[in-house]
Amino acid sequence: MNPIQPRNPLHGITLEQMLTKMVERLGWEAMGAAVPIRCFTQDPSISSSLKFLRRTPWARQKVEELYLQHENVAEPVHESKA
Repeated sequence: MNPIQPRNPLHGITLEQMLTKMVERLGWEAMGAAVPIRCFTQDPSISSSLKFLRRTPWARQKVEELYLQHENVAEPVHESKA
């Protein structure tokens, strides 16, 4: 049974979903610059990144922080002048 985690912004988001979204938004080069790990900088792929991040807690934490940093950036609101 999954307890409800209302204050956990990563609740319900898999590591694969996180990586896929970040690759689409940032690209591998920007991700490698922000979190300099080989699975982002040398022949990057989702599968190699998942394997590494699942075994390496400090790297996963940095990736989660990067994800949250970019998810919390609000989209610009276009207001119409009435």
